[in-house]
Amino acid sequence: MKNLMNELPNTLLLGAGPSNIAPATYHALAAPILGHMHPYFIKVMDGVKEFLQQLMNTDNQLTVPLSTSGSGGMAAAFANSVEPGDPVLILQNGVFSERMSEMARRLEADLTVLEFPWGEPVRTEVVEAELKKRHYKVVGMIYGETSTGVLNPVPEIGGLLKDTDTIFLVDAVPTMGGCPLMVDQWGIDICYSGSQKCLSCPPGLAPITFSPKAMDMMSKRKKPVGDWYMDVSQLMGYWGGTKRVYHHTAPINMIYSLYQGLYNIFEEGPEKVFARHYAVHDQLVAAVEELGWGMLVEPSAQMPMVNAITLPEGIDPTMLHDRLLNEYNIEIGVGLGALEGKIIRVGFMGYNAQPYNVDTLMNAVKDILK
Repeated sequence: MKNLMNELPNTLLLGAGPSNIAPATYHALAAPILGHMHPYFIKVMDGVKEFLQQLMNTDNQLTVPLSTSGSGGMAAAFANSVEPGDPVLILQNGVFSERMSEMARRLEADLTVLEFPWGEPVRTEVVEAELKKRHYKVVGMIYGETSTGVLNPVPEIGGLLKDTDTIFLVDAVPTMGGCPLMVDQWGIDICYSGSQKCLSCPPGLAPITFSPKAMDMMSKRKKPVGDWYMDVSQLMGYWGGTKRVYHHTAPINMIYSLYQGLYNIFEEGPEKVFARHYAVHDQLVAAVEELGWGMLVEPSAQMPMVNAITLPEGIDPTMLHDRLLNEYNIEIGVGLGALEGKIIRVGFMGYNAQPYNVDTLMNAVKDILK
């Protein structure tokens, strides 16, 4: 009988995620499995929680990895903060902020959407004008919009919400671990990410944090969270306290991998990791401009880890994607939604944010263009 695991291709993942992972993280995934209540596993859990608090720059006690993907983190963030009829404002400028709007609709929020052009950042003055018109229970936005390569002005929007009772909900799926994330300083109340991008782990975990203000808001809900599994208040007994209370069977080896991925960041030093991402981004931009190609996003709003590249007439993004994958074992991303067929998306995240990976990609691209 043929075992498909014996023929897996070794692919360089330079799309919008997942990214390749470090050998030490592969080793962690293969470590001996323990029970989810084993004392040593609880020690690992405590280490993960402490690392997450440090990387997110928060003192929030409810800072844990959810056993789900980044989109599951988004679902949990909205399920815990939004009830039917709640006024919710979404700052929308790409696929994943559209997904935020869809989740708020499904929760029967009283939804307002401020739309901004794809490829451009949220404009702070427009948000400020809207906040003067109406009080919102929740304001949601994407820090780094994976579909466009835009880095949105999260600190500035957080400043607008300072000293209010509005919950500031932020998606940091591609950005956490690749550039600074100052949860407490920026006034973020709910923030989530994903394990598969700059944290350089396999997909399947969603780090999330809730501020005391968010926890207080949740305690005043009219009804319990409709989805028991997504009710983060239930996790407090498992992820904190002297006596741990069973909630669900955690993905043990995935937690190992997250611990190791976070350990790798702190071993190198977060500031050095961020500088590496920006340096690789600058190297890519220079190489793209040398080809006569362009970047979708203006330099001031480009996020370093996911780059949206516009191609000249006559170069089909799907052709380029397919040839890179089939001939060079390099996977890039193509456009989503309104940008389908118009751009490619190239990601250098976590372990993959290395100068030699830019060279590998651009040499392959130049071969194809010949």
